Amino acid sequence: MKIDKHSKAGRFLEHVVPGVVRPLRVLWNEIIGFVFLCLAAWAVPSAIRNVRTMQTQESGLGRVALSVGFFCLMAYFGISSFLRARKISRS
Repeated sequence: MKIDKHSKAGRFLEHVVPGVVRPLRVLWNEIIGFVFLCLAAWAVPSAIRNVRTMQTQESGLGRVALSVGFFCLMAYFGISSFLRARKISRS
């Protein structure tokens, strides 16, 4: 079904759809950012535990690097998602 842009329904959709899609995109980016920041926060206790284990034993540097790397990656994704949401809302 094709809607003519000159019809009332076409003009209605032309004005309403952008007003609905933009807030949904902002909300989506904020939700995803929150999930990534929660994942980053979830890695902090593991990283602390691995650092303490590494101090008492000689092994464990790989686990510390993996925990810190996971934290940095998830924090980056979370922050960039919030920044993208801000950019969309200001445009």
